[in-house]
Parts: sequence; structure tokens; C-alpha cells
Amino acid sequence: MAIITLTTDLGYKDFYQAALKGSILKILPSVTIVDVTHEIQAFNISRAAFILKNCFNYFPQGTVHLIGIDTVYSKQQKYLALKYNGHYFVGSDNGIFSLIFEAEPEEIVEINILQDLKFLHFPLTDILVKAACSLAAGGKLSQIGIPANGIVQRISLHPGLEGSQINGSVIFIDTFQNVITNVTKDFFTKVQRGRNFTLYLRKHETIKQLSWHYNEVPEGEKLCLFGISNHLEIAINKGNASGLLGLKINDSIKIEFG
Repeated sequence: MAIITLTTDLGYKDFYQAALKGSILKILPSVTIVDVTHEIQAFNISRAAFILKNCFNYFPQGTVHLIGIDTVYSKQQKYLALKYNGHYFVGSDNGIFSLIFEAEPEEIVEINILQDLKFLHFPLTDILVKAACSLAAGGKLSQIGIPANGIVQRISLHPGLEGSQINGSVIFIDTFQNVITNVTKDFFTKVQRGRNFTLYLRKHETIKQLSWHYNEVPEGEKLCLFGISNHLEIAINKGNASGLLGLKINDSIKIEFG
């Protein structure tokens, strides 16, 4: 079964998303199209990467993930198609792939499909759709591009370690206003070594134990846990952690062990 997922900043108010899907179905009518999200803020590569990184492995291998972030045509713009962990990714070489992948891709090509001048301002519905449909139909990367040596690198902010203290930051706030930090479960466990900890938030709030699930504390109480992203998450049971705790993207948190 051919599957193409869509991750874009096109939104739902305009005709752009419909034009994108129509362009896919015109080439490959039998394909299954899955919307990951179209609500990325314009050009917000980091948010798109975090969302796709945490969901693509739930799809069958061979799925094609079409990324429509910062795809506007320019002479300097490079469009890539890549294979990673048995999945295919198609999008602009703007650094987003380096934020999704944790290892080198298995294969990379620079897409050399001829641009239709009629769609020069909207390559997403032309070059990138043609590439994605070719792969979804079983085509090879070599049929849509020429080998590329690497991808543009973007540096993601990693937590710091100072003695027995982790200094982290907020990298994502989800629909439920849960606050996700850049502290991974592996890093936390490595530093903790079985010791007690205190998580310090804004407004002098602290959390001193990990929860396994959101309902482990009474409604309205704060908690922290490792969610499906394997990042430390701060939440309020049936509440708005971001708003009530005053936590925003890039805000700092610290964890002391002892």
C-alpha cells in the first residue's frame, strides 16, 4: 500500500493544502494520504522536525514523508529525497533532515526533476509531489535525482551538565499545553544514577518525582514524566501546564540530583 504523509505550514484556511493533495492524487490516485500536520508556524523548521521525528516510525517502512516547510523556489534551493530507517523523506535541504535523523541516511539524492514553470512559485505541488509519488509507487531514488554527499546541518540545543545539575530548556508545547523539554530519558537516567532529584520550574515551582502516567496525581496537580517522545515532559493533570506554570518555548529548567 502506497502511503504519503504531509507535514506543512499551509494551514487549513486557504486552497494550498487542497492543491497539494489534488496534485498527488492526479499522479497516484490509489495512494493513501495522511496529514501529519498543516499547522506548523510559517518556516518553523524545528517544530516540524520534532513532530515528524516522533511519529514517522509508527508508519510502515516504505512510507514517503513529504515535508512542505520552506520550499519556495530559489536558484540556491536544493530539494532532496532520502532513505532513512526504511522510510523515504522528500523536502528542502534547509536543515530539517538533520533535526529528524539520529544517524546518517542510507541514501541521499538531489532531485533533478525539471521544474514546470507554471508552478515556479509553488514547487511543493510540482517537483516535490512528483518525487514523492515516484517513490510511493515503488520507484528508486536514482530515478528522481543524482547522488548527494550530505545534508545541511542545524544545531539542536542540547541540555548541559554542571556538576550534579542538568540545565535544560523547553523545546515544544503540545495541543494540551504539556511542556516538553530537551532532556531525554537516556541522558536523565545516565546522570541520575538512582539518586533523588528536584526539578525547578519558573515561579519557584518544583517537582520531585517521576510519574508513569498523567492520572497518577490528582486533577490540577503538576507532574513530570517521559512521554512517547522520550523527552522529559511537564504537565498538569487535566490542566494547562504552559499557561499555569508560565513556561514557554526556550525557557530554562534545571534538575538537581542528590
